[in-house]
Amino acid sequence: MWLSEEVLRVLAVLLSLCISERYEVAGAFTQSLDSDFTFTLPAGRKECFYQTMKKDASLEIEYQVLDGAGLDVDFYLSSPSGHVVASDFRKSDGVHTVETEEGDYMFCFDNTFSTVSEKIIFFELILDNMDDGEDPEDWKQYVQGPDLLDMKLEDIMDTINSVKARLGKSLQIQTVLRAFEARDRNLQESNYERVNIWSCTNMVVMVVVSCIQVYLLRSLFDDKRKTRT
Repeated sequence: MWLSEEVLRVLAVLLSLCISERYEVAGAFTQSLDSDFTFTLPAGRKECFYQTMKKDASLEIEYQVLDGAGLDVDFYLSSPSGHVVASDFRKSDGVHTVETEEGDYMFCFDNTFSTVSEKIIFFELILDNMDDGEDPEDWKQYVQGPDLLDMKLEDIMDTINSVKARLGKSLQIQTVLRAFEARDRNLQESNYERVNIWSCTNMVVMVVVSCIQVYLLRSLFDDKRKTRT
């Protein structure tokens, strides 16, 4: 009888951990969803994207122009009813957060004002409160009895959730920093090419001017009069 009680205790602990792990994973994918994307927007074109949202959720969009003349683009965000809830004009980056309603949100990047230069654009979506109404704490009803309460599963889960949230925030910050680094690198490479071109141009002009000056000086001392002997 003593052996069967110990076996039951072990099985109860394993069951509670499995249930808590299942709801922990579900909560990680339903409560907050992050995604990022980088694409090329040709000159004179407009690209639109759609995101299905639920009522009383949160949609955050952060974008940056990584490369292209002027490092600017037009942006606007429309609600499912067609109203423009956020917009930018000729900006290189921006962040917008809106409380959503049920339906498909549309956000567009507009490069129609440029007829020559294409733009490389990075954007990130952060979706909050996208759960299906399931309570991630339902697993606690399976954790009963003084033996399991002594394990302080709630404290363990709180610590794990805190660590997971901080890791997710760190990943988001690193993604944004990589986008800034890519934009700065593209800008430096563009400036480097311009400096080289203008340096070569100035060198050619200096050589031509030097040759002209030498020719003019020699022509001043060149006696072209004919002498009779």
